[in-house]
Amino acid sequence: MAKTRVHDLAKEFGMTSKEMLGHLADMMIPAKSASSALEDAYVMVVRKKMAPILEARAAEIEAAKKAEEEARAKAEAEERARAEKERVEAEKRREAERARAEAERKKAEEARAEAERKRKEEEEKNRVRDNAPKSVPSMTSLLDQIAQQEKILKAQREEAAAKKKTEQSSGGRGRRGNGSSRPQRSNPVANDNAPVSPEKAAKVSRGKHKGHRDNDGEDRYSRMAKAAEEYNRERVLEEARASVEEASRESTGRRKKRKERRQKQAEQAAKEQAIEEAIANDQNVAEIGMVKVPTGSTVAELAELLGVPASDIVKRLFLLGNPLTLTQSMSDELIELVADDLGREVKVMTKEEENSFTFYDDPADLLPRAPVVTVMGHVDHGKTSLLDAIRHTGVAEGEAGGITQAIGASQVKIGDRTITFIDTPGHETFTAMRARGAKVTDIVILIVAADDGVMPQTVESINHAKAAGVPIIVAVNKIDKPGANPDKVRQELTEYGIIPEEWGGQNMFVNISAKKKIGIDELLETVLLQADVLELKANPNTFASGNVLEAKLDRGRGSVATVLVTRGTLRIGDAIVAGMSYGRIRAMLDPKGRPVKEAKPSDPVEILGLQSVPAAGDEFRVFTEEREARSLAEQRALKARIEEQNRVKHVTLETLFSTMEDAEVKELNLVIKADVQGSIEALQDSLDKMDQSEVRINTIHSAVGAITETDVTLADASNAIIIGFGVRPDAKARAAAEHQGVEIRTYSVIYKAIEEIDAARIGMLKPTEEEHQTGSAEVRDTFKVPKVGIAAGCMVTEGEISRDDNVRLVRDGIVVFDGKIASLRRYKDDVKSVKAGFECGIGLENYQDIKPGDVIEGYKIVEVARTE
Repeated sequence: MAKTRVHDLAKEFGMTSKEMLGHLADMMIPAKSASSALEDAYVMVVRKKMAPILEARAAEIEAAKKAEEEARAKAEAEERARAEKERVEAEKRREAERARAEAERKKAEEARAEAERKRKEEEEKNRVRDNAPKSVPSMTSLLDQIAQQEKILKAQREEAAAKKKTEQSSGGRGRRGNGSSRPQRSNPVANDNAPVSPEKAAKVSRGKHKGHRDNDGEDRYSRMAKAAEEYNRERVLEEARASVEEASRESTGRRKKRKERRQKQAEQAAKEQAIEEAIANDQNVAEIGMVKVPTGSTVAELAELLGVPASDIVKRLFLLGNPLTLTQSMSDELIELVADDLGREVKVMTKEEENSFTFYDDPADLLPRAPVVTVMGHVDHGKTSLLDAIRHTGVAEGEAGGITQAIGASQVKIGDRTITFIDTPGHETFTAMRARGAKVTDIVILIVAADDGVMPQTVESINHAKAAGVPIIVAVNKIDKPGANPDKVRQELTEYGIIPEEWGGQNMFVNISAKKKIGIDELLETVLLQADVLELKANPNTFASGNVLEAKLDRGRGSVATVLVTRGTLRIGDAIVAGMSYGRIRAMLDPKGRPVKEAKPSDPVEILGLQSVPAAGDEFRVFTEEREARSLAEQRALKARIEEQNRVKHVTLETLFSTMEDAEVKELNLVIKADVQGSIEALQDSLDKMDQSEVRINTIHSAVGAITETDVTLADASNAIIIGFGVRPDAKARAAAEHQGVEIRTYSVIYKAIEEIDAARIGMLKPTEEEHQTGSAEVRDTFKVPKVGIAAGCMVTEGEISRDDNVRLVRDGIVVFDGKIASLRRYKDDVKSVKAGFECGIGLENYQDIKPGDVIEGYKIVEVARTE
């Protein structure tokens, strides 16, 4: 008979699992958790009793929907009314502006017409008295006419002054000649030879009788007429000049308004273009115009980013009581204060944020995606075994020491749904790698052994998951072993804030056995239930971005990176940037090694085509043009080189005495080479945690790939030791190391390397085993031997290969097998050893994957006593 789970029933009634569990408890129906199954009889009872609740909730939803529609309709109506009102007001303003402009234009035309009319009248009055031109050229402006009239007036005034002066001087001479103070009267009729009219003669005779008319009488009236004429002309000219100035001022104001309007339109167009570019690049529109400033920027760098003179920033810092020079760094608070005073919006970026990208997705474009699950926990608690049980692989069996050495990713199909798993190493030296796993995940499965309980790495895993803000599902493993106590595990986890749901907490617990595959299905259902609660979504219809989980250098394929897509769709041919690496994707492989053409959100893929090896944890992004990707990667590489150069500490007067005191402190220089980037970071993190009071440990170089002759040269120049993890030196590097006396130590399990370095550091390294290489042989061909399997036809190139030697099979500088020789033959005879220059057949013990081009190295482990 089919059963219904509590969370499915809760989804049917539109409520949470917790609410449904509360209703079931009120109805006395047994149910422990959201994944508990209910009988059909209980389901019918629940549906019958909760029918009113369902109807009431449906009515509430309908009423809320109706109210929302009414509110939306009302808001739309108000918006339309407001838009119409704004349109009408804008039309009225435009009409008023047009009317005002038309009135100003008419006023200016009337002023010009009046000035022209008065000018013509003045010309007509002065046409006989002056030599002014009778007509003004048609191309002469009004201001030129005014200036011309002013010249005429000035000439007339000068002529009148000269005439008056002449008359005064002539009158003075007449008085001196007569010898009398009384001026002599002259008869205008007698002194003038021209005929005189009777009216004029009568006026003269009347003047004689009155006794007050003299020669200056007619000139005085003429001057009065001239003065009145000049007054009228000056007034007309002033009015015309004022009209011209008013028209010019109005024209200048209109030009200024037009210029401001054009500037405003250009600013609006630039703003709209910036918004379009931000939307095209999936950036947040709210961050447009925000200046991104790296943390610790100097005064000169901040001035360059803000586009202001450095003196402005120095002045503000002085007023704030923090005087700094151009090359001194500023704190984040000072940067924000100065930018706020300058009216600029800034965002202080950390080193991690500088190499990250920010995106904005429209909620309408988001679609459901698969959850990304990280398995975390203490070493040997069964993380890889759990994944092995889920995806039916054998990862743990092929790993050195049974410990997961690199981040792996895989996908599992559960019905029509997909879950992406990330397996992080559990050893404490892999803290940095586990932290990266928590940052890219949606759900954490914390695996705890029921017979072991909470361990230090378990607590670290809890802290990483809480720091990342992701939900934790606890899988209590090994419940089939004697002495297993799952309740004790639950009790111990409560001390760290991990409380089971059945105890009133928020964390779901599942009892499992990875080896016997007990509880695996329930654990997967719990993961899917938690994913439904999170409502995970992403935008697949955009350019891809995500994180690099792991990266390595393959001799045949080049740089190979395992990436997890978080948004968009990654396709073959895309140009991407990952940290300081860039390139165009040439091929993509899924977790099972099959080629794929595209990867959607939550898909882990292995990509080929990067120009260099990126760092694990770097964020990648797809660009439309490869030159943009190359430019960004080169800028980051240049910045990293500058920071590396500035990291060198020079001796100063303050540190001179302490340096002299530390002269007895020894230094241990290391060159670290590994097969993957994550191992380098884990080893470096462990070395940094060591006490360096007696011996200072310096890592002068670290990289991914085989140990080369260049590494030996660098170690020789720096007096360093070469540490190889999962890699081997080539023949030239080995010969150079022997010649120059450089020590090369190789390891396959990381904690052995840390233990030896720590023991050497404190001077407590006991007599130990040392590896002596006996010889090496190159695989020329392979052939099948009955009852033996695949044997390798080899040519011994160095030393001597013995039957009892340990051997390694090295492919492209990477160790793929470490074990014993099963058979050693010359032609058909079994032999004990083969020297350099001879051919032989070699069969490896329990290993058949031998390919031409591989190198078989023979070595012996001998005990060597320490002499120091």
